[in-house]
Amino acid sequence: MEIWQAVTLGLVEGITEYLPVSSTGHLILASSLMGLDTPEARLAINDFNIVVQGGAILAVAGLYWPRMVQMVKGLLGRDNAGFGLFVNLCIAFVPAAIVGFLAHDWIEAKLFHAGPVLAAILLGGLFMMVVEARYSGRLAPPRARGGYKSIEEVTPLDALKIGALQCLSLWPGMSRSMMCIVGGYVVGLRPRAAAEFSFLLGLPTLTAACLYSLLKNLHNASKHGTPNLFETLGITAVVVGIAVATVSAALAIRWLVGFLAKYGLQAFAWYRIALFVVLTVLSLAGVVQIGAIPSENIDEGQDMPKAAALIDR
Repeated sequence: MEIWQAVTLGLVEGITEYLPVSSTGHLILASSLMGLDTPEARLAINDFNIVVQGGAILAVAGLYWPRMVQMVKGLLGRDNAGFGLFVNLCIAFVPAAIVGFLAHDWIEAKLFHAGPVLAAILLGGLFMMVVEARYSGRLAPPRARGGYKSIEEVTPLDALKIGALQCLSLWPGMSRSMMCIVGGYVVGLRPRAAAEFSFLLGLPTLTAACLYSLLKNLHNASKHGTPNLFETLGITAVVVGIAVATVSAALAIRWLVGFLAKYGLQAFAWYRIALFVVLTVLSLAGVVQIGAIPSENIDEGQDMPKAAALIDR
C-alpha cells in the first residue's frame, strides 16, 4: 500500500468512525475511487481496516481520559459514578459481542452484498429521521424540561437497550455510532450525552473487534506461512494510517458533539440517503464493487476477508 492511500483511508476511517453515516459505505467508495477494489488489493484493504481502527480508539481514549480515570477510580471503590458507568458500558457491550460471535459467518455470507449494504444505508437514514422527529416533538409530545438524563443517570436497563440496538450495527452499512446515539435518544439522553456514551461504548466494542481480527490474522499467517498484515502493507503505511485516523477521529468527535447539540440527527439522515443514491448509481454502473471477495480469488491458506469489520462503524 502506498503512503497516500494509507493517508486517505486513515482520514476516511477517522472521520466516519463515530459519525452516524456508515464507515463501510465510505471505505467502499474511497477504495473504489483509488482503484483498490480488485480482489488482490481488497485483501490488503481488509487487513488495513483491521488495524486502522486503533486510531479511532486512541482518539476517544485521549479525549475522554477523565472518564477513563473516573472508571478506574470506580473499580478501586473511590468513585461510585465511575463504577456505575463501567458496569453500564459492560452491559451495553455484551449483546453485540454475543450476537457478533455467533452470527459472524452468517452475516458475511448473507448481508455483505450490494443489496443488503445499500438497504442498510437507506433504512438507517429513514430511521434517524423518525427518531429525530420524535425527539423534537413532531411525532410525539417532547419530554418535559427535567425529563432528560445525564450519563451518570443511565440505568443497567437503559444500557441493555442501547446494547440491543448496537446489535443492528452488525448489519454492514447500518453504523454502530448511529445505533448507539439513537439508543441514547430512546433511553432519554440528550444528543451530547448520547454521543458521549456512544464514544465510550466504542472503546470495548472496537478494541474487541480489532484485537480479534489482528490476532486471527497473525495466527493464520504463522500457521500457513503467509505474510501477515504488517508484511503485506508495510509498517510505515500502517503507522501513518493509524496516526491520520487518530487525529481525524478526534476532530470529528469534537465537531459531532457540538453539531448534534445544535441540529440533531436530521442532516445525517439526509446525508445517508444521498450516499445511498451515489453508491447505488456507481454500483449499477460497475464503478463500485460491494461484497465479499469470491472464494476462488482467495489463495489457499488465507482467510475469507471480514465483512469490512466485525461491527459496522
